[in-house]
Amino acid sequence: MDEPLKIPIEVRLAEPQDAATIADFTRNIAWETENIQLTPETVSDGVQAVFDDPGLGFYVVATNSGNIIGCLMVTYEWSDWRNGVQWWLQSVYVKSEFRRKGVFKQLWSFTINLASGNPEVCGMRLYVEKDNKLAQATYHSIGMQATNYLVYETTLKNT
Repeated sequence: MDEPLKIPIEVRLAEPQDAATIADFTRNIAWETENIQLTPETVSDGVQAVFDDPGLGFYVVATNSGNIIGCLMVTYEWSDWRNGVQWWLQSVYVKSEFRRKGVFKQLWSFTINLASGNPEVCGMRLYVEKDNKLAQATYHSIGMQATNYLVYETTLKNT
C-alpha cells in the first residue's frame, strides 16, 4: 500500500509539450517491466499521435514543482455487452523516487472522476505484467479486481 502523500502534487490532462517526457516514461516502462528497448522515434511518434488524434485517447500527468513525475494513458474500447466505452489505462508510470508515495492513487482518482462524469464510460480496465506483483497489489488496493481473461496478441509491427 502506498504511503500517505508527502509531496505536493498536481494532476492534470497532459498537453502537447509533455510529449517528450511521456515518451521517455513509456520507454522506461518497457525496459523496467519487460527488458524491452523500444525505438525512441517509434515511441515519440506514437505519443504524438495521441495528441494529434484525440480519438485515440489521452494522457494524464502528475507533477511536482512543475516537473512531471508520473503519467498514464487512457484508450477507448467499445463494449457491445454494456453499450458503452471501456477506458483502458495504459503506459502507467511513476518515476522511481516518487513510487509508493500515493502518486498513482492521485492519477487514478483524477481519471476515475473523469470517467464517472462521462455517461458513455461503462468501466475501466488495465493489463499488468503477470509477474509484477507490486503493481497488482497497488491496483487491488484501489478496488480493481483481476478478471477471468487472459490477453493474447499477434504483433504486426516491430517496436
